[in-house]
Amino acid sequence: MTVLERFPHRLTLVTGHYGTGKTEFSVNLALALAEAGERAALADLDIVNPYFRSRERRELLETAGVRLIATSQALADADVPALPAELHALLEDRTVRGVLDIGGDPSGARVLARYRPRIVKEDYRLLYVVNAARPEVRTAERSAEVLRAIETVTGLACTGLVNNTHLCGETTAEDIREGAALAEEVSRLTGIPVACHAAEARFLEALKDLDPFPMEIRMKKPWE
Repeated sequence: MTVLERFPHRLTLVTGHYGTGKTEFSVNLALALAEAGERAALADLDIVNPYFRSRERRELLETAGVRLIATSQALADADVPALPAELHALLEDRTVRGVLDIGGDPSGARVLARYRPRIVKEDYRLLYVVNAARPEVRTAERSAEVLRAIETVTGLACTGLVNNTHLCGETTAEDIREGAALAEEVSRLTGIPVACHAAEARFLEALKDLDPFPMEIRMKKPWE
């Protein structure tokens, strides 16, 4: 399945618990859209977590043809509730495919409530990232609880789950399969379908039955 078949909506909003890999997934999706010939943009709307923000990969994204929308360079290392004015242009320009990287948990997702009246007029999809390796959301019940809380604060309905289970460099195919099982259980509890299972290229053959969305680790720690 191609990236355009898998993610056909003009706007893809990526939410989830802290540390589930929302930013990694968002960066990979934006790059895949650009590679498919789309006018792609990635909006960094994480105003809560100062680490692993998509804006840290500005050069990579812009070289690939992805427009990065983020807070000003003067605030690049600040943890403040400052949102880029360019986001309005992204919401209005229907020739652009946008990926919105949202802060973790309901507190981080609250930023979307501000833009809800505009978002609901567009062709959008709200995705919730599941990671079975995160202790805080390792059970389907807890993961579903966080998902519903995000829906409540944003006023937007989630319509897809993303299994992005990983243990960084120690990830195995079995870890991803455990994440797939968790995602299916969350789907059963919520009625929300699994949109995809994300996996590094080295796992694609072993997981071909899952038809995984190929990922490359972009958001590495500074010492890696």
